[in-house]
Amino acid sequence: MRHEPIKSKLFEKNRKKFTKGLLSNSIAIFNSNDIMPTSADGTMPFVQHSDIYYLTGIDQEETILVLFPDAKDEKYREVLFVKETNEHIKVWEGEKLTKEAATKQSGIKTVFWTSQFWSVLQQFLIFPAQNVYLTTNEHTRQSVEVETRDDRFRKEMQHRFPLHTYMRSAPILQNIRAIKEKTEIELIRHACSITEKGFRRLLSFVKPNVMEYEIEAELLHEFIRNRSKGFAYEPIIAAGENSCVLHYVQNDNICKKGDIILLDIGAEYAGYASDMSRTIPVSGKYTKRQKEVYNAVLRVQRDAMKLLNPSNTLNEYHKEVGHLMEKELIGLGLLDKKEVKNQDPTNPLYKQYFMHGTTHHLGINVHDYGAFDRKIEEGMVFTVEPGIYIPKEKIGIRLENDIVVTKNGYDDLMGNIPIEVEEIEDLMNKK
Repeated sequence: MRHEPIKSKLFEKNRKKFTKGLLSNSIAIFNSNDIMPTSADGTMPFVQHSDIYYLTGIDQEETILVLFPDAKDEKYREVLFVKETNEHIKVWEGEKLTKEAATKQSGIKTVFWTSQFWSVLQQFLIFPAQNVYLTTNEHTRQSVEVETRDDRFRKEMQHRFPLHTYMRSAPILQNIRAIKEKTEIELIRHACSITEKGFRRLLSFVKPNVMEYEIEAELLHEFIRNRSKGFAYEPIIAAGENSCVLHYVQNDNICKKGDIILLDIGAEYAGYASDMSRTIPVSGKYTKRQKEVYNAVLRVQRDAMKLLNPSNTLNEYHKEVGHLMEKELIGLGLLDKKEVKNQDPTNPLYKQYFMHGTTHHLGINVHDYGAFDRKIEEGMVFTVEPGIYIPKEKIGIRLENDIVVTKNGYDDLMGNIPIEVEEIEDLMNKK
């Protein structure tokens, strides 16, 4: 574990919030993700399922959580199963969590080995319950093309116990995970501070003819040396015309004099993500046109932050940001005021230059849980990321900060990260 330990109180609180949403006489079961294969004997790095991490803090494969708040025997109201170390694992991978360590991390007192799961479930847990809550991926942006551990588990449960009523955990988690605990906000804030260190490092590194992947390497070095596992998501280092490709991730081109570099990067810390976008000049100075577009995006971002308040839903918010963007695009000569007035409201003209949304929830997942038709509430964490993309001019500018909605406004978690044109130019030319 690279990060500082997280107190189990966070996960205990999260479990209480979840079980409040269960119907009476219900059991809920959560599985770790698979370790995904590459080819031959290779595997991808393990990434824990965000649901079980949110509820336990356990970042280990083959972990299972069972919650049964109405169990008559108190010790079976929260049960954790973890992978047991054997001699082979000990030699080749190192020891796995002990039961005592799993209890300390999660706050769950009843811990068994994963190999005992089916026997413990059948003897003590499943038959007194009427309803079984299971997990499926219900994120609106999901695209699952492989059978997951949850998919296989659901089939096995319905085969073994066909007469139970099966329910969905996702709606409960979508509701409670949208509002962050103070500890979660501080973990995201720390991830943002690591991102800041990486960004400041590369401002003195970038120069004409540097490669995009060299910039990626500088960031990764700074992230890892600050106790992060690395990038919270696949980094975008997009110079010149690449800056107009929204999800450009090849990062294998040269950064040429006079071009700009769009950076969409963020460090993870303790399983929580940060998400930042900045656009910097390769030569250390923006051209007049680059500066005009940059400042237009910056004005939209700052006004958009003020709109993320409890009087709005995200759907309403995005419409209002669209109006802000229209005004700036007219000012830049990219849209005609009369045409905007007569546009089809279902297909606004600003989307020619600003194709993506301005905001998404942020947390354990970069695109974290939370409904778009729900009122914005205190404790929600959002990105704010307007952009303007002009392929003909090889100018793509996106600016993104992470904010927490507060009682009286918002807290900008990236407020210390350079964003003004003058500050970026000064830091890039500092000797």
